[in-house]
Amino acid sequence: MQQHTYPLDAWCIRETAFDTQSHFLDETLFALGNGYIGLRGTGEEGYSGPAGTSLDGTYLNGFYESEPITYPETAYGLAKINQFMLNVPNAKGVELWLENERFDLLTGSVDAYERVLDFRTGVLARTLEWTSPSGRRIAVRSRRLVCFNNKHLFAQQFEVTALNFDGTIRLVAALDGAVKNIEAGDDPRVGSAVSGPTLHLIGVEQQDGFAALVQKTHNSGFTLVSATETVITAERAQAPVQEQEGLRLTQTWELPLKSGQSARLDKFGSYHSSRDYAADELLPHSRATLAEAKAAGFEALCVEQARYLADFWQQADVQIAGDDALQQGMHFNQFHLLQSVGRDGKTNISAKGVTGEGYEGHYFWDTEIYIFPFFLYSKPEIARKLLEYRYAGLPKARERARQMSHDIGALYPWRTIAGEECSAYFPAGTAQYHINADIAYSIKMYMEATDDQQYLVKYGAEIVMETARIWAGIGSYDREGRFCINQVTGPDEYTALVNNNYYTNAMAQMHLNFAASIAERLQADAPEEFARIAAAMALDANEPAQWRRAASLMHLPYDQALQIHAQDDSFLSKKVWDFANTPKENYPLLLNYHPMVIYRHQVCKQADVVLALLLLSDQFTLEDKRRDFDYYEAVTTHDSSLSSCIFSIIAAEVGYQDKAYDYFMETARLDLDDTHGNTHYGVHTAAMAGTWMGVAYGFAGMRVLGGELHFAPQLPRQWQHYTFKIHFRGALLQVHIEAGRVEYSLLQGEVLDFTHGGEQLTLTASQPKQSRSYA
Repeated sequence: MQQHTYPLDAWCIRETAFDTQSHFLDETLFALGNGYIGLRGTGEEGYSGPAGTSLDGTYLNGFYESEPITYPETAYGLAKINQFMLNVPNAKGVELWLENERFDLLTGSVDAYERVLDFRTGVLARTLEWTSPSGRRIAVRSRRLVCFNNKHLFAQQFEVTALNFDGTIRLVAALDGAVKNIEAGDDPRVGSAVSGPTLHLIGVEQQDGFAALVQKTHNSGFTLVSATETVITAERAQAPVQEQEGLRLTQTWELPLKSGQSARLDKFGSYHSSRDYAADELLPHSRATLAEAKAAGFEALCVEQARYLADFWQQADVQIAGDDALQQGMHFNQFHLLQSVGRDGKTNISAKGVTGEGYEGHYFWDTEIYIFPFFLYSKPEIARKLLEYRYAGLPKARERARQMSHDIGALYPWRTIAGEECSAYFPAGTAQYHINADIAYSIKMYMEATDDQQYLVKYGAEIVMETARIWAGIGSYDREGRFCINQVTGPDEYTALVNNNYYTNAMAQMHLNFAASIAERLQADAPEEFARIAAAMALDANEPAQWRRAASLMHLPYDQALQIHAQDDSFLSKKVWDFANTPKENYPLLLNYHPMVIYRHQVCKQADVVLALLLLSDQFTLEDKRRDFDYYEAVTTHDSSLSSCIFSIIAAEVGYQDKAYDYFMETARLDLDDTHGNTHYGVHTAAMAGTWMGVAYGFAGMRVLGGELHFAPQLPRQWQHYTFKIHFRGALLQVHIEAGRVEYSLLQGEVLDFTHGGEQLTLTASQPKQSRSYA
């Protein structure tokens, strides 16, 4: 674990010393992104430390290479192709030479140093003073941003000042295509099976300050243009010397400086791929993007970035008084979520965002169940784009269903980038059929919060109904007439291939009823649209009734003796894992025990039944929730970063305030404090969003039940007060909670109805505030 302590500041993370011990971790924490481009937080000059202590990564969300998955023993229907996010050419490199000495923080001496990532400006800024081995002293100031308003663009500024010498410096702007991905090791969560370059060169352009590499992937067939435009500001700047060495393009300026004089390099970088444009349009788009950025200038881009973030924080800010470390963690998490999420309808959000190569850039159910709520209630237009991505993947989901012997319907992949199943380990991948219900659940949430009928008719209805068909295909009625779903894996990946996983069955029941409701409503209210969708699906007129029947007879395992919901038919008959005699260093269990050893025990990696208690909240009594929580807490390792936030929310609901807060804090600073010891490979986006859920769902008791918004607030004793905002039905609601009192304020919209502790409240534009007490 590469833990590092940052000064507490609500709106930034600040590094006040150059620390080689935490450098790999810092590259992740200080990463910048805009949902498409991701730049790890390495210095422009690079890092000369030992191998394995740095990853100078640049990533593009949704841009991938593919390779066949090699199985020593294969079987029908196994995933055939892996897709993995590429480390693309590094366009941010700037070398600095003082005569014959290269600027390198691992040589000479660092006399002053500060690096700040500001969540309100979106700018990564670094200031330092450095003395070279021969005694030349310089001051360096660099700034960097990845533009939220143009997904293809980033910009940086690098300024050097001579402090104690007269002489010639060299600034070298580099565009380096000689990069590669991390190779897979013993940890299945990290790295890809490919080694060496993954992009082959098909063209180079260098003219004036413009440089571009034109490359193509070997297997996925995508063309990429990585380009830069560089501008030098100095007293006597000559035309640059342009060179190409293999896949590395450089532009070099020789600049005479006197003591006290400065030289500045402004560099604008862009990435355009054939996933967005025709291959022959990529260079013209690159030139146009960079010419526009150069004309605007770095400072104008900074103003634009701050304006975008001001709007975001106006809608999304969660304010917590009483815990400075937590407030910093909240803002850090929200900022990284915004940096990570695709918002073009063609990309999603990966488990590590665009900050690292963990999980190969794949998209999981993390999006729908953990991350989607944050965007739905904070920035709903992004939430819609995430759902549009799932619609774009519907044809591939249909193909996957046929591979899995379903004659009709669609089965979404467990992990993917472009829509194909990429999970090579089917017991914890393809077997997680609940992905279909998770996606349907997010559409249900979206409709309840937005009433976006246009989305439902154009996209959502077809997804929900087509995926609901799979339950009829995989399930069957047993001798007692119960509808059973066998040989699946639920959320808990330490329990695989079981019959009647409670979470899966309960979510399938929700899904089937929702699909039937959509069919009935559209048939009545939009018969022409329904006819169009039904024709596209070849929907049989009897199918919605069959969905209703399966839902009504769904088998939901329950143990009468323990009075708990059984995780599956066999879970409670297994022996409990020997936690007392398992050394601390043997966690996470998946890295130290064969899967079959884990599978034959009662042990959970993460929330499973406990997650159902949250998502299907109105189906359980408070006593049900308390008993289930007590039982499953005792057998859960929380080896997954998805777990603690869910336990926190349910603990808060059942009255375990101390446990709720402890679990919440495990999530809130998971990456800042590197509590899982692997943040250097990328942030944990689902856990970040889980922090927001912990505030809204946990301590504020927010639920949407039957389409109605409910709150049951409480105040952790560690806090003085907290405030958050949510979008719901065209309104923006602010919720401010302090000791014994909550104030609801309508910030946007004409009217909003909701429930506080069982009492119906209405806010209007003319009466926008109401206060209530709570126990």
